[in-house]
Amino acid sequence: MTRLVWFRTDLRIHDNPALAHARRNNDEDTLAITFVVEPQWQQHQLGERRINLMKQAIAELHASLSNIGIPLLTITKASFAECEEHLIKLMQEFTFSELNFNIEYEVNERLRDINVSRWCHDNDIVVNKFHDQCLIAPGELKTLGGDPYRVYSPFRKSWLKEMQEFCPAPCAAPEKQDETSISQNTLIHWQENTNLPKWETDDEWIADENSGHERLREFLDKDALHYHEWRDIPDLDATSGLSFYLALGLLSPRQCIYTAWQSNACALSGGEEGINTWINELIWREFYRHLLVAYPNLCKHKSFKPDYDDIKWRDAPDDFQRWCDGETGYPIVDAAMKQLKERGWMHNRLRMITAMFLTKHLLIDWRWGEDYFSKHLVDADLASNNGGWQWSASTGADGAPYFRIFNPTTQSERFDSKGYFIVQYLPKLGGLPAKSRHNPSAAERLQCKYPAPVVEHKYGRERALETFKACAG
Repeated sequence: MTRLVWFRTDLRIHDNPALAHARRNNDEDTLAITFVVEPQWQQHQLGERRINLMKQAIAELHASLSNIGIPLLTITKASFAECEEHLIKLMQEFTFSELNFNIEYEVNERLRDINVSRWCHDNDIVVNKFHDQCLIAPGELKTLGGDPYRVYSPFRKSWLKEMQEFCPAPCAAPEKQDETSISQNTLIHWQENTNLPKWETDDEWIADENSGHERLREFLDKDALHYHEWRDIPDLDATSGLSFYLALGLLSPRQCIYTAWQSNACALSGGEEGINTWINELIWREFYRHLLVAYPNLCKHKSFKPDYDDIKWRDAPDDFQRWCDGETGYPIVDAAMKQLKERGWMHNRLRMITAMFLTKHLLIDWRWGEDYFSKHLVDADLASNNGGWQWSASTGADGAPYFRIFNPTTQSERFDSKGYFIVQYLPKLGGLPAKSRHNPSAAERLQCKYPAPVVEHKYGRERALETFKACAG
């Protein structure tokens, strides 16, 4: 009898509940499987850079599992449906006592898992499922009326109350397995049918869990205490930088929160303000996952607030392209968009500024921006990306009120006062005085060959207010 672990967006051996459960004792052998599903990933709007890093992460996982004696079968398929078929065929061919996996919350992934689980149940194979993307399983936190939380602040209060008594520790990587007990036929099948994906080195990102552990330690040792003061300043490397590792499952949220809890005198609130603020960001991440399960229409790109599905968005592909290319004439917006293209990542404050500019100043459907971010962000995941975009567009749960519209120039002056970030990505503005970098004059724009604003702030704001007010009724 053999146990099977199915890896998906949990590409690590440390603090992996499904793997730890499969190796809970040594009375049964453990094998592992994962799928490379590039066409399906593309349909889910993941971009080339993100997919390349996922391939690297799978190759790194193969090596990590090999070091602890667990063979990983890597199969290339075109869709989740084909993965489902292949997995069932494999379990028919070999004798497995149980299937272990960590839960994914998106609709297509959940349907795939339900189908596989039903087949296992009908064929007397035990299925063990674990919530490794959330510390509290979606659906467990309810309002007094028994409904899912739709607003962050009471969700956070309930989450902290639930967690305050006990912060679960991450589980260690399993001890080495003796492969000699695995049947020779099984080992040969795993070896001969494994097709490790080819990947290219990324100049910016390393997709392995050791890099995630190092980054977590570095952040908590270096910047966490000042996180509340520095996190909104884009030219400082003062954010955790861990969203990439969390999105690929190279690091678990439990590892982050438990390590922060330890650094915060064993408290999740009421300790160091910087660490408290970072923990709040991790709770936001969890909030968006709870919403995804409670409101599956979010996976179908519907507005959380149904009335806002009737907003009369502008069909303005030329303006959208200027936003994509960082040619809007608003330096903070353009620098942020160029950072996205160059690094595959964008500072969180800038994500809000650029998203609100697209949806309010340009009055372009948030779904266009959500799609673009997903294709370019190495840390893209549906729950956080959708949650962030709907927050900025005022269509989402606990979103910014529609009349809250960032002035990009004011935001720039506040969070990049000297224009250091702007100049980093728009060097053509480097010769201007610091004050002018936020909104160059017509003469300075001509001198620097920098475009005029795509829309005047006051006009764009008033147009958005009228449009949203009409929809809100």
